[in-house]
This record gives sequence, structure tokens and C-alpha cells, in this order.
Amino acid sequence: MNLGELTVQKNRIAFVSMALIVVGGILAYQRMGRLEDPEFTIKEALVITPYPGASAEDVAREVTNPIEIAVQQLGQLKRVESESSRGRSVVSVVIKDEFDKHSIPQVWDELRRKIADVQRQLPPSARGQSMVVDDFGDVYGIFLAITGEGYSQQELRRYAEFLRRELLLATNVKKVDLFSEQQELVYLEISRQRLARLGLNEDEIYAQLQARNVVADGGRVQVGDEHLALDPKGGFNSADEMLELVVGNDSQGRQLVLRDVATIERADRDPPRRILKYDGQQAIGLGISTVQGGNVVTMGQAVRQKLNDLKRNQPIGIEIEEINFQPEAVTAATGDFIFNLIKAVTIVIVVLMFAMGLRTGLIIGMVLFLTIMATFLVMYLDGDILMERISLGALIIALCMLTDNAIIIIEGIKVGIEAGREKMEVVREAVTNNQWSLFGATAIAVIAFAAIGLSNDSTGEYCNSLFWVIFISLTLSWISAITITPLLSSLR
Repeated sequence: MNLGELTVQKNRIAFVSMALIVVGGILAYQRMGRLEDPEFTIKEALVITPYPGASAEDVAREVTNPIEIAVQQLGQLKRVESESSRGRSVVSVVIKDEFDKHSIPQVWDELRRKIADVQRQLPPSARGQSMVVDDFGDVYGIFLAITGEGYSQQELRRYAEFLRRELLLATNVKKVDLFSEQQELVYLEISRQRLARLGLNEDEIYAQLQARNVVADGGRVQVGDEHLALDPKGGFNSADEMLELVVGNDSQGRQLVLRDVATIERADRDPPRRILKYDGQQAIGLGISTVQGGNVVTMGQAVRQKLNDLKRNQPIGIEIEEINFQPEAVTAATGDFIFNLIKAVTIVIVVLMFAMGLRTGLIIGMVLFLTIMATFLVMYLDGDILMERISLGALIIALCMLTDNAIIIIEGIKVGIEAGREKMEVVREAVTNNQWSLFGATAIAVIAFAAIGLSNDSTGEYCNSLFWVIFISLTLSWISAITITPLLSSLR
């Protein structure tokens, strides 16, 4: 194979590589995770412990202090704060800034082990009741309101729970939570006058109710070669069945049941913990969050498709309304970015065509397009960089710098060729004389944003993609300037 054939073969490989970059960039853009705002980790958890009937002082001394001592044994701890009120202890645990989304789950696991170990030091009524809450970082990209004129809150809640089970199966859905669902309670009202008249003890009635309404292991009995489990049936199958509980005898020896001294009423919690209204109607909210690194647009499409599939089973009169639908905002933001990107690339190409000639402008425009496509591909392969307002903003910031390296290389080539020198010699000289100075300038531009992206605090985590997108795009612009630009220039 002679030198000419070898050159043709290398050019074919280069063009195939460029085509693969374009195809890979387009596919990466379509499949990349998308959110409205960057993901970030809330490095704070709450340890909530109920201590019924205790004063604030007792809660602080008997519950809060032992929990604080256990929490302070965490090496990852930044600070701990606590609030002790009557019947309730709340300990706030704040973790050091250097722990990110990859390491923080292990920290919460260690915190739970510490809290579990300290439970035996707590009073009997508070023992085993501590709850660690650490899921503050979930953002509900979709928030729906379920209303139904003429339907009770219990009927709406049952349908909302059905929707939650179905929507959890949709693509990229992490969690579905209900809001302002009214919990139905059973109120047992005991008449103290009847108790006094019949000579019954109220505490004994409560003890009998607690003893009946428990799940216990009845053991096993051997029948032949098998051991069958015994399932005691001492619990209540319905609320009305409680009224048939025998609570004592009257003076004539007649058995007394709970119905003789008490009544049962079903009702919603009063007062309700929270109320949601949509268009004046009381509603149940449905909050849907995206999996970490997921695509909120894909999730929105999957949720709407699932709701359409369930439409035929939706009871008449029940309506599902959208309070917030983040996928639409993300789609609009992405569309605006693509429009601005196309506009900016067009402006760059047109200006360069007038300033440096038609072919030179087209070459730099092609290099710019390849650099952006390669940036999308690297972002997708990295997996942690999503398309959101910070990363899109970084691309727009970098856009004005992406052409600098290519312009300097192609300008050197253009001047040498116009001076009448041999084309390949000019190309080699332009790359050799400028590559390291361009590398230094690119490194300086990247380092200017390093303080933002590499910071360990919350701001650094939120703006992390700003640094990495600029680093990726400017690095690729330097690589393309010393490879693709001289290749295309040599073919002029």
C-alpha cells in the first residue's frame, strides 16, 4: 500500500469516526436523563421518638440525651441539634459536606444501627419507637389531584391507593405518595355513667380489648409427618364485632357486653392533618418522584400512558387533575436550549464565512457540531451528568469558547496556504506550533470553574455539572482542534 492509499484509508477511518460521534451524540441526547434542576443530597436526618405523657424535661433527660450521645459517636457527624417537647423528642443530625449521594446511604445505615443500639436505654413506653427520617431529597416532579363529586373520602382514598400501586410500575418512577388522604378511624365512646351503674372498671375493658386484638404464634402440632401451624382467632374481624366483647356480669349474673356501655362510630380524623382542595373540591394529592439519574420526561410520558390505560376502569365522576407536571417544563427548557444552540452555531458559521471565507466557516461549524455531539456522548456514558438547567447553561457558557481552538489552528493553516507553501507542511506546522499553547489556554478556562464544581458544600454539589460539562466540552474542543480541524483543512 503506497502513501496515497494509506492516506485515503486514514481519511475514511476518520470520517467513519466522525459519523459515529454524530450518531452516538444524537442517541445520547435522546436517552440522557433529564430534570428541571440538578439532583443534590440533603445531608440531614431527623430522629423522632414519641414518649407519651412525659413532660418536656423528662423527654430531654430520658430520651433526647441518650440519643444525642449515640449520634455523637458517628465520625461523619457535623453537628447535632435537638428539640424536646411534651411527649416527643426530635433530634436533627447533620452530616459533613464531603459525603455525597454515593456515600450518604451508608451513613444513614450506620445512624440507624446507632439508634437501634440505644433503644434499650430508653423508657419502656419509648423503647423501639424511634424513627429515622432521611428521605427529604425526593422531589415530586408530578403532582396530581384526585377529586370526585359525590364520593366519600374513603372511596377516593381506595381509588388513590389503586392508582399508586399501578403508577409505581411506570418507567423511571421511584416513589408515589398520597397527600391529604383522610384516615378513617373507629371511635369507641364509653359511657362512664353506665360503667358506674353496672360496677365495671374502664381500665379492665381497655386491657381486654388490647389482649384480644393481638397477633400471636399459636405453635405447631404434629400430624403424621407434617407440623401444622396453629393460628389463634382471637382478634376482631370488624369494628362492630368489638361490641360483642364480654366485659363482665351485672348484679343478677347476666353477662354484659361492650355494647351495653359503649357505642362505635366511624369517622375521619378530626381535625385533619392537612387538607387539599382543587377547584373548591376536597381532593387527595398524588406526588410522583423520579428515580435517581432518571429521565423525568420519560417518566411523564409513562405516567400519562398508564393513566390513559386505566381510564376505562376509572369510576364516573372521579377526575384526575394535574397540579404540577415537571416534564412539560423540562421539555420546554430543552427545546429552548436546542433552539438557542442552533441559533448560536448558525451565527458563528455566518460570521466566520464573512470574516474567513465560506469553506473556513463551514469547517469550524462542522467541528463545533462534532464537539457538541461528542460532549453529549461523554455526558451520557458518564451517567452522573444529566440534562438540567445547570448543565445546559454550562454548554451555553462554553459555546463561545468552543470555536477558539479551531479558529487559531485553521487561521494558521489558511495564512500558510495563502503564502504558497505546501499544504501538508503547513498543517503539521500549525498544529505543532499551537497545540500546547492552546492546551494551556483551555486548561486555564477549565480551572476558572473548578472552584465551583469541586467544592464539597451543597453549592458545589448543586453546580457540579457546570464544571464537568465545561471540562468535557473544552477538552473535546482542544482534541478536535488538533485532529479534526487539520484533517478537514487538508481536504480543502
